[in-house]
Amino acid sequence: MMAVVILACFIACARAQQQGQKHENKHDKHHESRKQIEAMEEQWRVAQLAGDAATMGRLLSDDFIGISMSGQVHTKAQQLERIQTRKVVLTKMDLSDMKVKVLDSVAIVTGQVDVEGTSEGTSVKGVYRYTRVYQQLPSGQWKITSYESTKIRPAKSSQGEVKEPDSNEQNAVFEAAGRITSEGFHRTKALLSQGLGFMH
Repeated sequence: MMAVVILACFIACARAQQQGQKHENKHDKHHESRKQIEAMEEQWRVAQLAGDAATMGRLLSDDFIGISMSGQVHTKAQQLERIQTRKVVLTKMDLSDMKVKVLDSVAIVTGQVDVEGTSEGTSVKGVYRYTRVYQQLPSGQWKITSYESTKIRPAKSSQGEVKEPDSNEQNAVFEAAGRITSEGFHRTKALLSQGLGFMH
């Protein structure tokens, strides 16, 4: 009887240890993925400022969908063409308040960017809140698959005074994005493919 009790305790301890190791491995994997994503964010910033379409092309997935600062929807080819023909030229691109959330093979980045430059010959200057989505390929490589930015406009109080958005308002997009699952993400891309007609 004692042998049975000892064996049961041994099995329980072994299972607990395995679960702990799995949790640690997943945490380590997510930590490493966050570091990779942060590095890619900097690569994108440098490439954007330099007009380096080759580097940007390596960072983007083939089925990339982007919504520009002006609200236009672009594919990968359209995005790169805008850089190559200098339709978009940025002279300042300072990133801040960046947050990275890893959900298995999908990573969601939110942040703030202070930009200056021109787009289609029109001056661009201001602070934008952005969301960038990365997808991990079977090879383990991360690619940018979606992007959207919205200009931050100072809110007005009930007295008509301009006030800065508080931290809760600034983080609302990130918290909502954090509820996206990989399944929902792929379903959204499928719907976009059917509706926009340019994803294959």
